[in-house]
This record gives sequence, C-alpha cells and structure tokens, in this order.
Amino acid sequence: MQNTSMKSVLHFCAAAALAGTAVSPATADSVGGHQSMRQQASENTMQQNPYVGMWVTDDGRVRHQLLPNGRYDEARGNRESAYRGRYEVVGSHIEYWDDTGFTADGDFIDGNTLHHGGMVLRRK
Repeated sequence: MQNTSMKSVLHFCAAAALAGTAVSPATADSVGGHQSMRQQASENTMQQNPYVGMWVTDDGRVRHQLLPNGRYDEARGNRESAYRGRYEVVGSHIEYWDDTGFTADGDFIDGNTLHHGGMVLRRK
C-alpha cells in the first residue's frame, strides 16, 4: 500500500473508531477498502444520528428532510426539493453541502429545535 493510501486508511479507521464503527483488517486492506470503509463509517454515523427526519419552520415555509444516508432535501414554499445535498452532524452541529456547492450550517438546540440560517426549525 502506498504511503498516502496508508494515511487515508488510518484516517478513516480513526474516524470509524470515533463513530463507534468496527473496521476489520480485511476491509481496511481490500482494494479500494478505504473508500468502502469511509462509506460504511458515514452510513453507520448517519444511522446513529438522532436528528434524522423532517424539520420545519413554524410557518411551514422551509422544510428540511434529513435522510439516514447523509443526504438532505430542502423544500421552500411551493418549491419541493429546492435544495439537495449532503450533511454531517457532529455533536449538535450540522454542516450542509448543497449539490451546487453552497454550504451552510446550524445547531440543534435540543432534540426538537434546529437553528439554521437565522431560522428556527422544529422536528415534525
């Protein structure tokens, strides 16, 4: 394994360990293993994410669907799927990466309240 590949595998093993994901030596050593390991760690992290589901502003204008696979779908007003992309949750902080390259973030104040872009969204 090349030095950069080994660093990548070690990085993903560390990330998987922090996410509570077990990684076998066979997975880490397999061809392209670091890519499947990254995907596995991401999927396991998202499955454990307590914030998966629908989040809506009080007026119903903005709706975030946080999917268990690390993707989100945001509707605005009558525009369904106005924004789509990926997201990651670390602790109570969420980072969004829209498919067009736009980025945003927010914070979960509690299990039912998300502050994002000057808006307050609540779990539905």
